[in-house]
Amino acid sequence: LGLLYQEYRDKSTRQEIETRRLQDSQTDPEESSPSEETPSEAEPTSTTESKAPPQISLLRNSNSRFNLWQDLPEIRSSGVLSILQPDEIKLQEAMFELVTSEASYYKSLNLLVSHFMENERLKKILHPSEAHILFSNVLDVMAVSERFLLDLEQRVEENIVISDVCDIVYQHTVNHFSVYITYVSNQTYQERAYKQLLQDKPAFREVISHLEMDPKCKGLSFSSFLILPFQRITRLKLLVQNILKKVEEKSDRENTALDAHKELETVVKACNEGVRKMSRTEQMISIQKKLEFKIKSVPIISHSRWLLKQGELQQMNGPKTSRTLRTKKLFREIYLFLFNDLLVICRQIPGDKYQVFDSAPRGLLRVEELEDQGQSLANVFILRLLENADDREASYMLKASSQSEMKRWMISLAPNRRTKFVSFTSRLVDCPQIQCVHPYVAQQPDELSLELADVLNILDKTDDGWIFGERLHDQERGWFPSSIGEEILNPKIRAQNLKECFRVHKSDDSQRRKLGSRNRQ
Repeated sequence: LGLLYQEYRDKSTRQEIETRRLQDSQTDPEESSPSEETPSEAEPTSTTESKAPPQISLLRNSNSRFNLWQDLPEIRSSGVLSILQPDEIKLQEAMFELVTSEASYYKSLNLLVSHFMENERLKKILHPSEAHILFSNVLDVMAVSERFLLDLEQRVEENIVISDVCDIVYQHTVNHFSVYITYVSNQTYQERAYKQLLQDKPAFREVISHLEMDPKCKGLSFSSFLILPFQRITRLKLLVQNILKKVEEKSDRENTALDAHKELETVVKACNEGVRKMSRTEQMISIQKKLEFKIKSVPIISHSRWLLKQGELQQMNGPKTSRTLRTKKLFREIYLFLFNDLLVICRQIPGDKYQVFDSAPRGLLRVEELEDQGQSLANVFILRLLENADDREASYMLKASSQSEMKRWMISLAPNRRTKFVSFTSRLVDCPQIQCVHPYVAQQPDELSLELADVLNILDKTDDGWIFGERLHDQERGWFPSSIGEEILNPKIRAQNLKECFRVHKSDDSQRRKLGSRNRQ
């Protein structure tokens, strides 16, 4: 059997990490070896399966194991490698990886359907409604992948030198990839149903465990197959970015890649919004039930509102002149709920309830850090409400449990406040960067989930091991532990990363400029 997509993706991203490590250790990025391209790890798929995925003709030789486009016997024997420029060979590798990774992805989807979804024992255990929630529209997703892969295969077969693939990506994204939004938006229900089935139905748990142990699954879990579509649509956008970085500037291929990237970004954002909308609605309902208003009631539930951060802080009692007091009674506990447009300040009361005693629009919040105030006032900051629930200005002196928690609150409360390091979007020449070498799943709303090989600009950091970063490929911001990454020390590599990022997002920038000009008019 060839590589399943989970294996393919893992090997590919780890190769990216090693490539950047190699580049970072060199003084000149151009000195990096030919192996800097992410290798295509796809292998020939088995023809013994009941429904074998469509195969790319260049990969049909079952005795061969290929890593790169340039390693294919047909390419080596053609003499084309002596004709093509090094940059064109790199571009060929980037396009070839998109094709072979789709073949690997389709193989894994096929296994999810044939091995799990169509298993007779599983069908008898699951009610049709449970099966629908668990597998959603995966058959539609697989059909779209098959059609996409066949078009890519046809393009590869046209000529040993691939002309382009982004035009195919564009057409399929516009016309067919909406099935991904449907699948991914169901993710919250899917995860909940899976956990419930494992808990309530021992027979289900037993069958899943038995199926996972089959050699076909290569030790991979059922849940790793369920999450494939979301991983793929995100990865596809990054593969198009990789192509975009290598095509000639101001060429037709650059325009096609920009168009494909823009459409993929729209689909990925819709997928993210679909997931968030479901969990946010449930979270807002839960919070609303816990709040009791001492002041005039504020309606919490709104389609355009979501939670950014919540937690306990210590509020200083008495006037500011009492700062010098060294007593435990100096502070009392309060609890904050910060939404994207509103701050609610409460005190916890019995019965897992919160009594609201003040609130303010998020846009009318200001923060100020206190420095060198002694141990009892360490990690203390001033929160100012320019207009609170009583339509007047109010100030709170608040103490956090750690430096990182203080900074996280300050950045969440006042997002436009200047950070320690400036974002790359400011177009400054340099900014500290970090590469993710261990995946991280966000535990709080203000944290950022990271995948292997993600590159981020460091906007702020704390002494207790947290970093506030901005991911280059989508400009998403959030906190994460410093232990999951390795800082990129070579300034030339950092500059190269920024240059590539500007190029990828230049169509977005021009669109923003047009909108800005229109608004000014």
